[in-house]
Order: sequence, then structure tokens, then C-alpha cells
Amino acid sequence: MVALAVALGGCAARPEAPTGIQDPFEADNRFAHAFNKDLDRAVLRPVSRTYVRVVPQEGQQMVSNFADNLALPGMVVNNLLQGDLSGAGRNSLRFLYNSTLGFGGLFDPSSEFGIEPEDTDFGETLHVWGVPEGNYVELFVLGPSTERDALGRVVDVFLDPLDYVLPRPERSYATGVYVLDRVGDRGRFGSTVDSVLYESADSYAQARIIYLQSRRFELGQTEEAAPGAEIDPFALDTEGF
Repeated sequence: MVALAVALGGCAARPEAPTGIQDPFEADNRFAHAFNKDLDRAVLRPVSRTYVRVVPQEGQQMVSNFADNLALPGMVVNNLLQGDLSGAGRNSLRFLYNSTLGFGGLFDPSSEFGIEPEDTDFGETLHVWGVPEGNYVELFVLGPSTERDALGRVVDVFLDPLDYVLPRPERSYATGVYVLDRVGDRGRFGSTVDSVLYESADSYAQARIIYLQSRRFELGQTEEAAPGAEIDPFALDTEGF
């Protein structure tokens, strides 16, 4: 697998950096956006506000640490598929240290050791393999994406080694942790998300440009990220689903 990953990573020709916005499905995307906005208003925003008010900050950090640790094995697989051996090694060490010294991932000793995560997903793997970005799409519940990243989200569900190791009850708990972590994100970045969804003249266009610019920045295709790109207005991680 490592040899194949290195060969693919070295031979694949990356597509030219995309410019502008390709959104031929705008009517359907706006329908999904309206659904996501109603869902946020009715459920996610009030629940997240309660969460950050009731749960101590230390508890929120433990949930975030635990969710981040659970995501690492899937990232290692993507690191290997991209031919990124150093990233795979770094994420493997983080998972080892945080799962043992960090009491199952509740704490993050790896960061104290200077071992930072190499965040990645199968959408980035497709980018490394030369798959173009495709059209912009907004997914129900999951939020802004592109055709390439939407496919990546689906594949990531099946790439996570923990799904094949953990028994079914524990997999359900993992899914709950991922969702709770995203609820915490919504609460912590509440003012930023609210400004995009409820204070901008066109929340759909605003969320679209923030997503595309931030994603292209993550992939090294632009030099600057969009303001407010630190949080996806809707996204629930697909890990564990």
C-alpha cells in the first residue's frame, strides 16, 4: 500500500488551481441551503448555545480532543494514499500517544510534545491524484461542498479503520462524540456563523465563497483564506456516520 501510494502521489498531475465559481446547480443548492438554515435556526443554534453554557470548557475540550483522536486513523489512511509518509507517521504517533498517555484521547499530550496533526481527508486525496474540484454543491445537513469533496465525504466513511475494529455499540458512541463536537464548534463560533447565516445580504453566496476560498487555501491553491473561514457554517463531520 505504501509503495502504491508513493507511486500515485509522485505520478499524479494535479489540476490547475480553480478560479471563480462553478455553480450550475444553484437552484437546488439554494433549496438545500434554506433547509440547512432552518435546521440551524430550529435545532443546532439553540442546542449549541445550551451546550456551551452548561458544559464546562474543560469538558468541551475533552470532547473535542476525543473526536480529533478518533479521526486520526482515517487521516493516516489518506496520508498513505497521498504518498505523505511523514504525515502518516506524525498522525500515527499522535494517535498512539493520545490514546495511551492521553487516556483514550481525552487529553492531547502530543501537542505538548510538538507533534501537530496533519489534517486531511479523501477529498484532498482526490486532489492529489489529479481529480478536479468540479461544481459547487450544498449538501443537506452537511453543508457546503464540491463534487470532489462530496465524493470524498462518502469514501471517508468507509476508509476509517476504527469502523472495522470497534464493535457496534462503540461505533455508535463515536458517532455521538463527532456530533457533540460539531455542536460545540457551532456554539464556540456562534457569532461568526450567525453573521454569515443571519446578518449577510445573501447567506448562500456568503457561505459559498467562504467555503471555496478556505478549501482552496487548505489545498494550497490560493495564498489567502476567506475571512471567517475558521468554521464551516453548517458542517457536521461525516466521520463515524
